[in-house]
Amino acid sequence: MSIRALRTLVAIAQHGSFARAAEAVHLTQSAVSLHVRALEEEFNVRLFDRSKRLPVLTDSGHLAVERAREVLSLYDSIAAELGDASELRGRLKLGVIQTTLTDVLPSALAALSQQHPQLRVNVTSGMSAELAVRIEAGELDAAVTTEPVKPYPYGLVSKPLYQEGFWIIAPEGTDASDSRRMLLEENFIRFDRRAWAGRLIDRELRRQRVRVQTGMELDSHTAIIRMVTSGLGVAIIPLSQHDLHSLGNVVRVPFGNPQMVRQVVLLERQDRPAGRLADALASAIRTQAGDWAIHEK
Repeated sequence: MSIRALRTLVAIAQHGSFARAAEAVHLTQSAVSLHVRALEEEFNVRLFDRSKRLPVLTDSGHLAVERAREVLSLYDSIAAELGDASELRGRLKLGVIQTTLTDVLPSALAALSQQHPQLRVNVTSGMSAELAVRIEAGELDAAVTTEPVKPYPYGLVSKPLYQEGFWIIAPEGTDASDSRRMLLEENFIRFDRRAWAGRLIDRELRRQRVRVQTGMELDSHTAIIRMVTSGLGVAIIPLSQHDLHSLGNVVRVPFGNPQMVRQVVLLERQDRPAGRLADALASAIRTQAGDWAIHEK
């Protein structure tokens, strides 16, 4: 049994076919088939039902994938555990939401790289719900997301990093003396309700019994700000420190009384394969967040 064969098995489970798994692990499809055959011979079980057009995991196959993920997590954490306890090495596959990507993350990664030059962080962006699924599937080690909103994948845990406030933003010159009337009467640019932030906003609007006139529903934080600054409507979005300082000529009003806030967290699997690497990243982000940071008790 080889580590590479186990990675191939997990890739097939993640991507649903031998062909797509081959692309993901940079092998030919015949090599993927050889890896599966070798594992089946070693374990003396059938891992896939090949009677259908796409391979379907057998009960034994599901168990093998689960154990393969555990083995790979342990294997991938070895580099981080070796050597001087004060120095970290290895690779962290990290997912990040957009507000963090443009705010505290660049300076946090720069500080982390200077302190631990042997540590490599691979970054990909996305919405919180999408990143959570990718952690569960083993594609990411951890992700900086908003605080999980149910339903979310089983077996994930989070640690708080910092807070962001929710703001109503409107084009320059908008009369913001009555924020409720503004939301009721102006064209509303909605944060995508597939995103956790969008669900929180929608829930609070329903609680306040505010029926907005939705003109657009977008999944891009930056695009929403651009639409508002172009005079196309009002919106409710979470704003980071960077956003608050660089928002430009818009009217902004706190959303909610008291103002609604969200926690930005580090989300990872409960078995914590990233371990010390994730802890170091969390510490670096809190340092850059300054007064907005949430420190664990």
